[in-house]
Amino acid sequence: MVRRMPQTQQVRVAVVQAAPVLFNRDATLERVASWTARAARTGARLVLFPEAFIPAYPRGLGFGFIVGSRTEAGRRLWQLYNEQSVELPGPAIDYLGGIAREHGVYLAIGVIERDHLTRGTLYCTLLYFGPDGALLAKHRKLKPTGSERLIWGEGDGSTLSTVDTPFGRLGGLICWENYMPLARTAMYAKGVDLYLAPTADNRDTWQATMRHIGSEGRCFVLGCNQFVTRDMYPEEVLREEPLPADAPHILSRGGSVIISPFGEVLAGPLWNEEGVLTADLDLGMVTRARLDFDPCGHYARPDIFRFEVDERERPVMASLRQEAAPAPAPPLPARSR
Repeated sequence: MVRRMPQTQQVRVAVVQAAPVLFNRDATLERVASWTARAARTGARLVLFPEAFIPAYPRGLGFGFIVGSRTEAGRRLWQLYNEQSVELPGPAIDYLGGIAREHGVYLAIGVIERDHLTRGTLYCTLLYFGPDGALLAKHRKLKPTGSERLIWGEGDGSTLSTVDTPFGRLGGLICWENYMPLARTAMYAKGVDLYLAPTADNRDTWQATMRHIGSEGRCFVLGCNQFVTRDMYPEEVLREEPLPADAPHILSRGGSVIISPFGEVLAGPLWNEEGVLTADLDLGMVTRARLDFDPCGHYARPDIFRFEVDERERPVMASLRQEAAPAPAPPLPARSR
C-alpha cells in the first residue's frame, strides 16, 4: 500500500521563465543557481524550470537531416549538443542537487540526458531533486514530437514518475506528451496533486491545454517555458547551421502559467520576457475540486473501460545481455553414497 507524507495545506511555488546559455551546460548550471536563488527568496518551496533547459531546446535547427542523407556540419552540431548534455550520475547532477540543498527547495528541471552506456542517444528528461539534494526521480519524454524524433530517443513506462512531498504529490509530462490522453490518465491514476508541464510550446492554444488539464485532473498545473531570442545562439552553432532567414527575433515568447484545480489562472501567463511566476497554493482546493469530479476515482467507469500501463524498464543493453547469456547448466546428478 502506498502511503503519502502528512500534508501541509499551503505552499508557495515558483515557475522560472528564462533562457539557458544555449549549448553551454556549465554556464547554464550557473544560471540555474542564480534563478533558483531568486525564486527561493520569494519563499517558494518548489521551483520548476522549462523543458530542455540544459543545454538547450534547439529551436530552428535541423542538424543536417535530409531524407536519405545527413550533412557533416549537422554531425558536428550534434556532437556539440551531445557533449553539452547531462549524464546520470555525473557532476551536473551533483551540482543541481547542491542548488536544491542550498536553498531547501524541491527543484524540477528539464535536461537533455545522454545515455551513459552508449553515449549516442539523448533523451528529453525531467529531473526531480529534493531539498536534501537527492535526485528523487526522472521522467523521459515518451514521444518526441516532429523533428525532435531525429535527435531524441523515446522513454519507457518505467519513468512515469511521481514524488511525494509534504505539500502533495508531484508528477507531470513534458510538452506535447500532455496531448496524449492515456499518458495524462497515467498521471491522474497516480494521484498527482501538482502537475508539472515544462514545455517549448508558446502558442495561445497551449494556455487552453493547461487549463483543461487543471480541470480534467483536478490538480494544480505549473506550465513552464523558455524566453529565447535569436541573438542568444552562439556563433559556434550558427557556423554549422544558420537559423532560417525568416526566423523572428523572439524565437520563444514564453507563456509560463500556474493553474488551479478548477482550471482558473492563478499567475501569468508571462509573455516576452524572463521572470519568475509565483503562487500560493491551497492544497485543500484539490480535495474540494474532486467532490464532483475525480477522473480516476468516482468519475471512472472500470466496468466499461480498462486501463493498463507497462512500467517495466526497457534498457536495450540489458536485453542484449540477457539474450547473449548462455543457458543455465543442467543440475549435477546426485552422488551415490
